[in-house]
Amino acid sequence: MLNIKKLLLVLLAITVTSCSEDFLETKPTDAISAADALATAENMALILNGMHRTLFAQSQTILPGDTGDSARSGEHYWVPMGDNISGGIIHSANANNLGWRDEMQWQNHTLETDITVTVLWYHRYNIIANANSIINTIEGGSLTLDARLKEILGQAYTYRAYAYLSLVQHFAKGYLIGNPSTDPGVPLLFSTSAPYTSAPRSTVQDIYNQIFLDLDDAIAAFDGATDRGDDKSQLNVNTAHGLKARAALNTGKWETAAREAVLAREGYPIMDEADWKSGFNTVDLPEVIWGSVVLDTETTFFRSYFYLMSNTFNGSQVRNNPKIADRRLIDAAPDTDYRKDMFLIDAPNSNNSAANNMGGWDNNTNPLYTTEEEFEAEIDRLANEWGWTSAHNTHPYMHVKMRQKTPGGILPDDIIYMRSSEMYLIEAEAMAMMDDIPGAQAALAPLGNERDSAFDVTVFNTKESMMEQIKFQRRLELWGEGFGYTDKIRWDEGIDHAADGGSGASAVLYQDGYQQDKPSVNDDWIFKIPQAEIDANPNLSPSDQNP
Repeated sequence: MLNIKKLLLVLLAITVTSCSEDFLETKPTDAISAADALATAENMALILNGMHRTLFAQSQTILPGDTGDSARSGEHYWVPMGDNISGGIIHSANANNLGWRDEMQWQNHTLETDITVTVLWYHRYNIIANANSIINTIEGGSLTLDARLKEILGQAYTYRAYAYLSLVQHFAKGYLIGNPSTDPGVPLLFSTSAPYTSAPRSTVQDIYNQIFLDLDDAIAAFDGATDRGDDKSQLNVNTAHGLKARAALNTGKWETAAREAVLAREGYPIMDEADWKSGFNTVDLPEVIWGSVVLDTETTFFRSYFYLMSNTFNGSQVRNNPKIADRRLIDAAPDTDYRKDMFLIDAPNSNNSAANNMGGWDNNTNPLYTTEEEFEAEIDRLANEWGWTSAHNTHPYMHVKMRQKTPGGILPDDIIYMRSSEMYLIEAEAMAMMDDIPGAQAALAPLGNERDSAFDVTVFNTKESMMEQIKFQRRLELWGEGFGYTDKIRWDEGIDHAADGGSGASAVLYQDGYQQDKPSVNDDWIFKIPQAEIDANPNLSPSDQNP
């Protein structure tokens, strides 16, 4: 059956004994037996804690055999990958640690033997297998369904929905641009123990039906459950509502999307300017609904989200290759919008190996720097202000949105998965798609007014103008948080770094990632199913491979 038949219940408390940028040595603790793990609510809570850790642990400590790899550390990689593939996070120079350059060149997800598709697939099914064990045990009725067990059950249903949503978004055609009743989705898996027998590929519609069923069951289970308190790595009812809002937006269930987005953000107020500019490095920010509290003992260091895309991290991926934003997006932001401050438009290009061949003083064209001394002084000033080292390069339009708590170091810090600003944007988009422009204006106004002192939502008084503004707000507000890939699929937009004056990306460096046709006519947007799965699963054949 599925290679997932090799997966045991994950109860991880990973201790890393040494670390370098090229090598990470890990030592997982022993796992307890499946029977003991499912015997009590507190033991099931240990399974959940293991699932939480799978979101940010190195995959070779979670997945067996050749289905894991030290170069993929869960959401550290998957979250920014959504903006890396879609061209939102732009590489300013050639660097390929962990295959990060290959992702933006569209070399990884289009290859069935690549570790990106393999690890993403098995990581998500690992979550499903563990969730199944909890769900099937509790629903079997052998334990008293008290408040604590209801919380555990709610989290398990939410996790399963989350995993299926990720799988169907990556390994199947987009719902709104395809034929979901016939388009192949992914296999459904309900087994509790080996051999983890799955069904053949279900349709995209079937997978979304299961997602909505699981989220409804999660929301019901959370009613009367114990509260997670301040631990935002634990899933709660707001998380379930937020995932339901996302799934509804994907499938054109506009009323559901709007309603669930409002429920998801209850109790999570929009951040103010100081919080928005603080670095996005902690789940303690007031509008964060869900995120991973990354443990220092996991020491993902040079496998972390911040290593891949934060310009303050002390690693070669960013020292040599500062990540920049699409200049078309940043130039469109008004000066009254404080989010624009987190993109250093006039940072000198200090990298002699920059992809645009404009690095160094000899190639400077910025009239702000009339002498080499001024050019070098600005480089030093930026390093002092933002905390990176003298070995870090700078580049126009580089970002300082994501910054570590200790800039210039190597600590990974937290990963944010869901916050209330996204929910305002979901509600606004759903209202606009229902042709309720006043409703869309009312949904967008709180976010726009907070971020831009001159924002006037009444200007966007048609469906077309409102949708363009919502897209702009999503791209700016959620930049670097991983939504670019799924947004482009939902909106059926291609990639064109050359259009409208250019994004700032290099055609030579970006190769296939420089231009891609829209997803409705371009199946390369769909991730390949791992060849290991095709080979191992008797319910799949080579004809099931994505085109």
